[in-house]
Amino acid sequence: MTSVQTIIGRLFGSFQLNLQLFFLTLLFSLPLGLLIAFGAMSRFKPLALLTKGFVWVIRGTPLLLQVLIIFFAPGLLDWGAPWGSGMSARFTAATVAFVINYSCYFSEIFRGGIQGVPHGQMEAGQVLGMTKGQIFRRVTLLQVIKRILPAMSNEVITLVKDTSLARIISIKEILMMAQEYTGQGLIWPLFSTGIFFLVFIGILTIVFGRLEKRLDYFRV
Repeated sequence: MTSVQTIIGRLFGSFQLNLQLFFLTLLFSLPLGLLIAFGAMSRFKPLALLTKGFVWVIRGTPLLLQVLIIFFAPGLLDWGAPWGSGMSARFTAATVAFVINYSCYFSEIFRGGIQGVPHGQMEAGQVLGMTKGQIFRRVTLLQVIKRILPAMSNEVITLVKDTSLARIISIKEILMMAQEYTGQGLIWPLFSTGIFFLVFIGILTIVFGRLEKRLDYFRV
């Protein structure tokens, strides 16, 4: 029988895959989401329609399906092996799927925050001779962060839990690892995975709470 210490060590090792997927998704999806938001708000109608259509498709289909398509489609379409081989290929494909999915959700949050800033403030910046880039950085950006922080924190917390979906392409994240022990008649490893998620989400909740307090001087 495997010792408790060994099982916990393996669960912790698997949870590191969840964390890697989480941080990589945030690293790439936040800037990509902002670009998509700008595309959706573009005055060039074809670009705006194309961007909104892409966001609609991604948000309207399950993340689980997107992971499967991105992993299996290149091989089925004879596109070679763009993700590489072995477990690293599975992880890369999952990361790409998560980045695309969450960048679309983040883009809608960004778009709502940007459009929610009073237009008069932007006009005041123009009167002062500021460029559009300066207005965005000095006038709009911090107000946007304040507005979107609650919605963004919800999406980030959802992302933590969604990392377990990577198991669909046999990535041995923490839930998949824990489920293997049910075959040995051990149910506690499966329930203990909740502790890993609760602790990490608790840390994120504290971080976002402090960020909201630091931005309280903005009255939006």
